[in-house]
Amino acid sequence: MFKGFHHIGLITNDADTSYKFYTEGLGGKEVHQFSMGAGKTIYLVDLGGNAVVEIIPRGYEGAESAARWAHIALATDDAKAAFDAAVAAGAKVQSEPKQVKLGTMEVINAFVLGPDDEIIEMFQVL
Repeated sequence: MFKGFHHIGLITNDADTSYKFYTEGLGGKEVHQFSMGAGKTIYLVDLGGNAVVEIIPRGYEGAESAARWAHIALATDDAKAAFDAAVAAGAKVQSEPKQVKLGTMEVINAFVLGPDDEIIEMFQVL
């Protein structure tokens, strides 16, 4: 029945800053945009591998007033390079890349805070 996530919606205080972060900073590609009235535009940005972020400007009448995800984990083949790219794009460091064992899964992961303090995990399965 389900094929996976289509996208994850992020309500942002500054859609332009978030758009630049997810496109220019993280290398995402805009796949769709649409107006929601009152000068508000919603963007769908594909980060690759079916990781699509919907950037929703705060103040859009249909948006949850204080909604945000707990965190999003972006799959990568190089967590360190993804972390470095995010930091270079203005992300705040939450934790540096480190190799850890999560149960039976060995990974390298790192956490950053995006433009609206959303938590983004760079996740590399070894």
